[in-house]
Amino acid sequence: MAVTDSGPPAGATVRGRLRPHVFYGWWIIAAGGGLQFLQSALLGQAYGAYVVLLRDEFGWSKTMLSAASSLREAESGIMGPLQGWLLDRMGPRAVARVGVMILGAGFVLFSRVNSPLTFYLAFFTISIGGSLAGYLTITFAAVHWFERRRATAISLTSAGFALGGMAIPVVVLVLDAVGWRTTALLSGVLVVVAGLPLTQVLRHHPHEHGLELDGGPAAAPAEPGKRPLPSLTATGPDFTLGEALRAPSFWWISLGHASALFTVSAMGVHLVSHLKQSQGYSLGQASTIVFLMTFVFLIGTLSGGPVGDRTSKRGLVVTCMGMHAVGLVLLSHATNLWMVLAFVLIHGLAWGWRGPQMAALRADYFGRTAYGKIMGVSNMIIILGTISGPLIAGFVYDQTGSYRVGFDILAGIAAAGSIFFILARKPSPPARTVARTMEAVLP
Repeated sequence: MAVTDSGPPAGATVRGRLRPHVFYGWWIIAAGGGLQFLQSALLGQAYGAYVVLLRDEFGWSKTMLSAASSLREAESGIMGPLQGWLLDRMGPRAVARVGVMILGAGFVLFSRVNSPLTFYLAFFTISIGGSLAGYLTITFAAVHWFERRRATAISLTSAGFALGGMAIPVVVLVLDAVGWRTTALLSGVLVVVAGLPLTQVLRHHPHEHGLELDGGPAAAPAEPGKRPLPSLTATGPDFTLGEALRAPSFWWISLGHASALFTVSAMGVHLVSHLKQSQGYSLGQASTIVFLMTFVFLIGTLSGGPVGDRTSKRGLVVTCMGMHAVGLVLLSHATNLWMVLAFVLIHGLAWGWRGPQMAALRADYFGRTAYGKIMGVSNMIIILGTISGPLIAGFVYDQTGSYRVGFDILAGIAAAGSIFFILARKPSPPARTVARTMEAVLP
């Protein structure tokens, strides 16, 4: 029997009661955004600053420091199918709760690092916790509570990631004031103290609490211990994992998503180093530029969700991949501040507009019933980008003393991503659905 999140959430509508003014799904989105904020502020966007300090203290190479970030992303992809199965089976609240505890422990271990082995062990622990309490779990919850406003909902959770990036100057001040070890220890405490209450807000299906997608008319609550069948969606029939894997669009979307993350993951690890060591900016100035980029990302995220709900998500993503390519070339060959700021504007908008569309596109194409499993398997392909992007940039720097060639390679990969998404057309309904429809129509 499947395990479900039991009990109606605070303020939820059940039959016979007044409907709340705010659909509970939006509280789930706010909690998801909060979890994204914590991870982004304390590590995701801040790791670039840690790279500079760790290199100064231990003398480790850029390749080695990049490998830690790649390890974190690799673990996320490898455990993706298991995490997807757990989400479909147990719901997002239980999975996120365990993740927050592991993530907090990982930060504590990070504060005690004294060798490459302990460094990688700490990041392995952080990666497990970050995955379970991170993007896949939060997006899973958003997909199951929204349909007409799906891209908007996902974009609002991503806003938490953007706000976390904008907190980098504060994190840098703390790093300068108390050192990276104390900062990591305090981060572990904050993750647990703030993260656990946020996980309590997450729920699996609105139907289990007498609610409908997007806050529509109330439905009868599910019987205890039983999960209701999902309602028919406006986007089409739900695919099983096997049916999705047989659809070419599954692979094109996954490859396109991976190509996007070549760029994003490399910037998360190397942008601060590039600005400081190649462009001559101070650590504080570099963090300010990252702040500006993340602010543009926030604008793109907030505007991209509604745009994606009203226009072609695929067309928007194709455009954004081209923007990533242009932005990286500008950064790679920058000779003045204006070229750097042009990168900030182009890359930040592309990042914000693109992000919510890819998760929403999968739900539009393949439905919600097996979404966790489908995203979990897709993550195994996506990790090609998250692992390789930082490694390519770091390896090229170690060999040449410059990021230029590495960033140019990543720009070419981003341009290829546009082609992948052009090929990712919406699949035909599964054969079983067509057969069932014919049986219903024919006498």
